[in-house]
Amino acid sequence: MADDSRVIIGIDAGTSVVKAVAFEIGGRQLAWASARNNYVMAEDGAATQSLAQTWQDCLTALRGLAEKLPGLARRTAAIAVTGQGDGTWLVGAGNEPVGDAWLWLDARAAPTVRQLAAGAMNRARFEATGTGLNTCQQGTQMAHMDRHAPDLLGRAEVALHCKDWLYLNLTGVRATDPSEASFTFGNFRTRHYDDTVIEALGLSHRRALLPEIVEGTQTTHPLTPAAAAASGLLAGTPVCLGYVDMVMTALGAGVRSGGENAACSTIGSTGVHTRAKAVADVQLNAEGTGYVIALPLPGIVTQVQTNMSATINIDWVLQLAADLMSEGGRETTLSDLIPRIDGWFAASAPGSVLYHPYISEAGERGPFVNADARAGFIGLSTRHRFPDLVRAVVEGLGLATRDCYAAMGDAPGELRLTGGAARSSALRGVLSAAVDAPLRVSEREEAGAAGVAMMAAVAIGAYPSMDDCIAEWVTPLLGRPEPPDAEQADRMDRLYGAYRQARLGLVPVWDTLAGR
Repeated sequence: MADDSRVIIGIDAGTSVVKAVAFEIGGRQLAWASARNNYVMAEDGAATQSLAQTWQDCLTALRGLAEKLPGLARRTAAIAVTGQGDGTWLVGAGNEPVGDAWLWLDARAAPTVRQLAAGAMNRARFEATGTGLNTCQQGTQMAHMDRHAPDLLGRAEVALHCKDWLYLNLTGVRATDPSEASFTFGNFRTRHYDDTVIEALGLSHRRALLPEIVEGTQTTHPLTPAAAAASGLLAGTPVCLGYVDMVMTALGAGVRSGGENAACSTIGSTGVHTRAKAVADVQLNAEGTGYVIALPLPGIVTQVQTNMSATINIDWVLQLAADLMSEGGRETTLSDLIPRIDGWFAASAPGSVLYHPYISEAGERGPFVNADARAGFIGLSTRHRFPDLVRAVVEGLGLATRDCYAAMGDAPGELRLTGGAARSSALRGVLSAAVDAPLRVSEREEAGAAGVAMMAAVAIGAYPSMDDCIAEWVTPLLGRPEPPDAEQADRMDRLYGAYRQARLGLVPVWDTLAGR
């Protein structure tokens, strides 16, 4: 172990917030700072973000961290960066941006997704990547650009992701990591690009835009003098390119511990449900959905299904109440109502209303892909009141979680949980009952930043292997198992059959509402 006075900085560049978090080499979180960034939504489905501003936000977070932690520059043993996944961050001559980034929220590629999904090569592409097509992905976005905005790709020299763009600014190196490279353009078994996949996307002629793949636990690059001057850190500090934020969060929260693979759900704005598996144990579903994303451990990947929206559904139903209360003369905000969720849940009738949590304008992407999917209640009657709607939304998140894990094979034997919603005892009980497995909450505050900092800890030799790092950074922070309530598990099991039957039956309704 290295001197505990030394620190690792983990940068986690989310969709709306960039965080810089300092950890002792042994894993204890010391301080964090953040900068809020912004993205722009448009009526045509566009969701874009400024590359230049994202870099400035990263610098703001790093300088803010230095203000909280004296001597940060001389104490920093390494910097590691992760960030929001998918999306397309095009860079051209002189490492200048080619327009704004297309985020994972961008829905413009939906027509191209439908065309590619119906193509003769799509199953071969899925068998290689383990990843279903959706509008979030760089591959489908680039295919859409190639058809409808070829000038964008023509002006680009490299196609990056958010964390790759920050890594370029930190080190001057154009690169991506094995996780995003393999689930978008490659093969999860080899962790390299795959020509069949690239051909299936119709992008063989754009092959030169794909950057070098760098394994961050083995290779780092030095912080450039320019980046050092801008951030206040020391030139030459090793910088580690992490994997995509979904698996960094899962790694930091306990998707693997004690040398054993586990399951982990992150319940935030989106719902990310992951199972760590040996490559040979991956079960690809017939529908061709989900992701297979590499972990920074040899031969270990995560099988992933992601709900487009999770706590956004809770925010929506609470905002309805807040708006009505405010109109009645009592100014009420969303934050005022969040502490009341568990109370409303307890005051409601168990399992009498179904809710499908597809509230996102972009529809759903896990365990099925449908940009036209929409949320809805089933089973309402005059006796139902607002607490029943709150319960239905919370139970809907549990049923969506069950739906995702069912698409990956057998139910997990234990579920690890992270995300702000883990504070709700009602949600924890529903999730445990929905998958009928004990649940353990990670006490790690910043799991994504911790996951990528763990990669840097291995890269600089502080630990001989990732499992050794997990033993100190992850396992001690897993809470006690919370077993499922048997009665609630039986009820959720019954509800799941109706939930799935209804969402399959709603497809033509969604088509009609979308004008198809």
